[in-house]
Formats: sequence, C-alpha cells, structure tokens
Amino acid sequence: MHFVKKTDYDHDLDLLPRPLARFWYALLALALLGLPFIAPPYLVSQATFVGIFCVAGLGLALLTGYTGQLSLGHAAFMAIGAYACAVLQGLGLPFVLALPAAALIAAASGLVVGLPALRLSGMYLAIATLAFAFIIEEVIARWDAVTRGASGLNVPRPSVFGLAIDSGTRLYFVVLIVAVLAMLLVRNLLRSPIGQAFVAVRESSIAAQSLGVPVARVKLVAFSLSAALTGLGGALYAQAIRFISPDQFGIGLSVELLVVIFVGGIGTLHGILFGAVFIIVLPQAISFVKDALPAALAGQTGLQSAIYALVLLLFILFEPQGLAGLWFKLKHYCTRFPWYRKGSLKRTRAYARSETW
Repeated sequence: MHFVKKTDYDHDLDLLPRPLARFWYALLALALLGLPFIAPPYLVSQATFVGIFCVAGLGLALLTGYTGQLSLGHAAFMAIGAYACAVLQGLGLPFVLALPAAALIAAASGLVVGLPALRLSGMYLAIATLAFAFIIEEVIARWDAVTRGASGLNVPRPSVFGLAIDSGTRLYFVVLIVAVLAMLLVRNLLRSPIGQAFVAVRESSIAAQSLGVPVARVKLVAFSLSAALTGLGGALYAQAIRFISPDQFGIGLSVELLVVIFVGGIGTLHGILFGAVFIIVLPQAISFVKDALPAALAGQTGLQSAIYALVLLLFILFEPQGLAGLWFKLKHYCTRFPWYRKGSLKRTRAYARSETW
C-alpha cells in the first residue's frame, strides 16, 4: 500500500503527491513527445485520433460519468464544433481563435439543450439528447448556405502563429497540447466545489438539493462544459480528416463516445484514455479478424457495430469499472502478491440511493 504523509496544506493542491506517480507521468510525457520521431506516420495519425477522442470523451464523461446525466446525442456537439471551426476558418479567423470560438458555440448549444432537459432524467433524457442529435444532423444537411449540405465542407488548413499545420506530426502536437490541457482542466474542475456538486447530483439529486446544492444550475453547467469539451474534440476531428459531412456525425459516433467512457471506465480520467485507445484499436483488430472469418460473415455490413454492442454489453455485465478497473485490479494484485486474496476488492455492503427510501 502507498501512504502519502501530508505536512503542508499545499499537498492538497498537488496533482501528483506520490514521487512514483511523477516518475511514471514524466516517462509517459517523454514517450508521447518522442513518438512522432520514432513511429511510422500511420501510428502517429492513430495516436492523433486517440487524443481527439480523449478530448471528446472528457465531455461525455463529465456529463454522464460525473454528473449522472445520460446522453445519446453527443455526436451533435462534435458536429457543431467541427462545422463552427471550419466555417470560422473559412471566414478568415485564425485557427487559434476559431478553436476556442467553436468550443464556446458548442457550449451555448449545450446550454440550450440543458434548459428543457432539467425536468428529464434517465432514459427520457437520453431520448431527448438523441432527438437533438437528429435535429442537428438535419439542420447541417439542409443549411446549404453555411454547411454546403450533403455535399460536405472542406476544412481549411490550420496555422498556429504563422506556422502551417501541414503535416501529421505538427497536428499530433497540437492535439497533444489540447488534450493535456483539457485533462488538467477537468482534473482541477473535479476537485473544485462545482466538481464536488457534480458528483453529489450523480449520487442523489434529492440529497444534494437538501444539502443546498443548486441542482438545476449544476446540471446546466455540466451540460455547457460537456458540450464545450466535445465541441473542442469535434473541431480537432475536423482538422484531422480535412473534410466533413453530416453523415460523419450520426448515431454511430455517439455510440463510439459511449464505448469510450463505459469500456474505458466511467467516472475515471484514466479510463477515458484507455477507452480512446480501445475505440481506435478495435476497428483495426476487427479488420484483422475478418480475414479469418467465413466470407458470408465477414461481408456483413453491420459486423463492426455488432461487435461494438457485444463488447459494451460484456463490460457492463462483467466489468462495470471498465479497463481502468482491470488496471487497478492488476496493480492491486501485483502489490500484494503473494499475499493477495480473492475478493479483497469487493464491497461489504451496497447502500440504496436516497430516491428509493
């Protein structure tokens, strides 16, 4: 077991109180910085998409994992961020200004969705967000004057302070910087009073309200911040693929974001990274497995979606804590070997939510 002896109030403000954790994060930072110089371009591009899904997954995790508000329509916020950034760049706004502006536009749309959703929860809220996603997809497809409709929109090449982002390596570093800043932002947000209010609303909105937490305001803030982060991920996604169309932001993308947080580990920041890696690696694994399958089965168009659904179902049933939970159990086993005992991580008692009292 690891013990952190706090001798100063500044220790509570330290993101990494353990020296061993600092060592591993420093090693990870060196690996990420050196990856474009030792890895092939294809691997660098896949790592770029991992960072993009990390940013977008942070938004959904903030709303669903930490506030308990289920959403099936976060692909709409990615679409808003992608189109807003591309249109603003086309109007001549620099990329360094178009990127935060796209996040703000997505945040405003999240606020619009959050207002009527205050009276909804559970599956009703999920259906409402799904309807919003269909509305946004239809608006994008029909607003030819701005989005060019179903014909799609070419994304201008970005530049940062005069430096053109014209290679996969440069885009990788842009995504890496944004992803790290987003992670630090969410990490500090969760330690703040508003972050604690998110968790209180997730556990029990009635108990939180009885303790003086403004539940309606907290939900609105959660929707707005979640949409901003997901829109930021959508803006980066547009820069990576360089061409966007309405069909790229359908229900399938929302399902992929759900897979990121549920398979990675809902309610953990490490789980978002695990889930983003999983969602990028899984299609490659499916393509590899297809060669070993019968031709009749490998040619099915819905094979990938079916595997997504099966994997998500298996994790929900047998490992609700996701890949982050598996990683924690592995560390727990290694630190206690050979004195590890089966069942040492099980809870001794489960308490009902206050709504069921």
